[in-house]
Amino acid sequence: MVTDMDRQRLTEKGRGRRAYWPQRIPRLGWWDIARRVFTKISEDRVMLIAAGSTFYLLLAIFPALAAFVSLYGLVADPSTIADHIAFLSRLMPEAAFDLINSQLKAFATANSNALSFGFVFGLLAALWSANNGIKTLFDAMNIAYEEREHRSFIRLNLVSFVFTFGAMIIAALLIVVVGVIPALLAFLRLTTVADLLIRIVRWPLMLIFIAFGISIIYRFGPSRRRAKWRWQVPGAVLATVVWIIASIAFSWYLQSFANYNATYGSLGAAIGFLMWTWISLVILIVGAEINAEMEHQTGMDSTIGEDKPMGERGARAADTLGASANEQ
Repeated sequence: MVTDMDRQRLTEKGRGRRAYWPQRIPRLGWWDIARRVFTKISEDRVMLIAAGSTFYLLLAIFPALAAFVSLYGLVADPSTIADHIAFLSRLMPEAAFDLINSQLKAFATANSNALSFGFVFGLLAALWSANNGIKTLFDAMNIAYEEREHRSFIRLNLVSFVFTFGAMIIAALLIVVVGVIPALLAFLRLTTVADLLIRIVRWPLMLIFIAFGISIIYRFGPSRRRAKWRWQVPGAVLATVVWIIASIAFSWYLQSFANYNATYGSLGAAIGFLMWTWISLVILIVGAEINAEMEHQTGMDSTIGEDKPMGERGARAADTLGASANEQ
């Protein structure tokens, strides 16, 4: 239902209330968005939500790694996994990478019978645990987009299972490709070309892949009518760039100042990984808040399909208009 306040806001000039694209939102409109995002970070308790999500994701991470090794074994030798993920050390703090790498090695060196059995029963149990972590992200997206969960138990778990299983398959294939392409080029005696190609292409492709993955979470995570891609990509790109910068900065902080091992002893690496995961989730949720407030800024239909009037779009961010800076 459209309120009188929404009708009044729709008549505001110079704030992008009639924008069909985020690029059409003028400077004053972006100022409105920035102020609302800053307010929502506090109102939605983003830091606390990220902390809760971190807890559930950490419970799911090791079962997810076990499932990942089992799936990786379908396309490559599990013992090669450590070599193929070495490049990830540049994307996360050393302590976090070492913790994940050591656990992957432990799973990869398990006897083949254990892995085979894990593929029948243990894989399903691991996927279920990892699936709970994905559903936690969906809950965070619902909070950012101000939605209630309307999907049935079966549909919600089906969507989250597709996310979980698909992410593991894609990750396994990408890691294999990263390891196979250099070896193939070396076999063809194109090592110089290989080095140059990898240095130029690897990181842009990695950034594109991360941004696309975040966009998928923003698109299918919240329980609402899906937004058009153009209203999801800006937050995903910004979250990707900020995440890369934050990861580098946090790695430098850990190496230069913080000494978690001195404070937490043998738990130092786990604490470092926990902090990095929390920071990553804060950035992910804030990116969703930005996208939601961009939709909140315009009165035009930002959802997929035929344009519908406000109040009938099946998404709160698209069915209502956010306050301008003059009202706040």
